[in-house]
Formats: sequence, structure tokens, C-alpha cells
Amino acid sequence: MNKIGLFFGTETGTTRLIAKKMQKYLGDEICDKPLNVNRIAPADMLQYEALILGTPSYGIGEIPGKGAAGCFEPNWEEFLALMPANPDFTGKRIAFFGLGAQERYADRFCSSLFALVEKFRGWGAEVVGDWPNEGYSFDQSAALVDGRFIGLIIDQRTQGMFTDERILAWLAQVKPLLMEKLAVAA
Repeated sequence: MNKIGLFFGTETGTTRLIAKKMQKYLGDEICDKPLNVNRIAPADMLQYEALILGTPSYGIGEIPGKGAAGCFEPNWEEFLALMPANPDFTGKRIAFFGLGAQERYADRFCSSLFALVEKFRGWGAEVVGDWPNEGYSFDQSAALVDGRFIGLIIDQRTQGMFTDERILAWLAQVKPLLMEKLAVAA
């Protein structure tokens, strides 16, 4: 595929909203419409060399799905269960974003993102798009590695006023890296 694939899991629709904003900013020419992982097959994702993947946070650092506390809709957990044994993401470049509520869940802010990133890293994916932790207020996050988040972090609940600014800054960072991968694949 010569476009960026944009996939998300969602429970309340907020991750979908953020994915749609990202796709709008990137444009139809380089990014396909965002797709909910509860409506696709693994082959739909595996066809892309450059991906943006988004997740909400549920449970205590768990991959969101019906097995996670507070998650009632099929999500990443159910999608990943459909993957073939040991799918090969070698050579694929993926940028991740996660949503969470830093005040309400300060003890595990956006920790689900870490579990999802590690799953794809284990399958050989190259992960890009880390993000600074300045401007957030939380006690602990598994998504914080070496002083930076492992992907874009959005708190739409308490910091929605920064969402567009953060998306644009992060896309400016990851777009050239993802486009570089598309150029190599072409």
C-alpha cells in the first residue's frame, strides 16, 4: 500500500474522533480513512508498510478489550486474537497514539499504550513517534520510557484545548518518517 494505514480501537468514540482529525490533517492523498479494529481483518492492516495505531486506556495497563475493566466493546484484544501466529511486522514502521485521563487515572495514565506497542515490537515493527511528557500531570504511566512517552498522548477529558496543537506537532514529527517508509516500499 502506498498510503499510511490508520487504525484505532475505541470504547466511547473519542479515539475514533482523534483518528479522524489525524487523517484530515494528513490528507486523503497520503493517508487512508481511519478504520476501527473491531471492523477489520488482520490482512487489512498487514497490507500497509507505514501505520498509525491508536488506543484508549482501560484496565491497569491492559490491552483494551472485553477482558479489560470498563471495556464493553470489542477492541484491540479481540482484533489481536485474530492475528495469525507470530505475524511478521518486520520492516513496517508504526507510530502510536493513546488516550487517557491523567487526573482520574493518575496512577496508570495511558498505560494501555505500552502493552499495545510492546505487542507490535515483539512482532518486529519499528516504532517511531515518541512524545515529551511536559504539560501533563500524573503519578505513573507505563507509556513513559526514558522520560518520554512512547507515542502521542491525548487527554481529551481535561486537556482537550491542547489536542489539535499536539496532533499537529506530532504529525509534523512522524509524517516524514512514515513517508520515508512509503518511498522505500514504492
